[in-house]
Amino acid sequence: QVQVVESGGGLVQPGGSLRLSCAASGSILSIVSMGWYRQAPGKQRERVATITSGGSTNYADSVKGRFTISRDNTKNTVNLQMNSLKPEDTAVYYCTADVREYNYNQYLYWGQGTQVTVSS
Repeated sequence: QVQVVESGGGLVQPGGSLRLSCAASGSILSIVSMGWYRQAPGKQRERVATITSGGSTNYADSVKGRFTISRDNTKNTVNLQMNSLKPEDTAVYYCTADVREYNYNQYLYWGQGTQVTVSS
């Protein structure tokens, strides 16, 4: 079994910054990719950013130039640095880990989510 745990959410004013962190642990042979998704009230969950084990990144157009995803493969952690935050960034943010387990099965694990609220 694999656990994915996020931290770092909170309330921030427009234009401010927040850093989200996430750690995966458990029966992990390797992690193919890690990422962040978000879901705002009344909206579908959307991909924010992803990063592969090789460091290739992909961002949603809405966050390009403002958010930066980074990863530590040795610690199975991923971070999301969010700058110039806007009210429309308000959402529950979920961390994901695409894990290859010791039995060579591959499965996408989700964290429980952390609330980010951007408001004055």
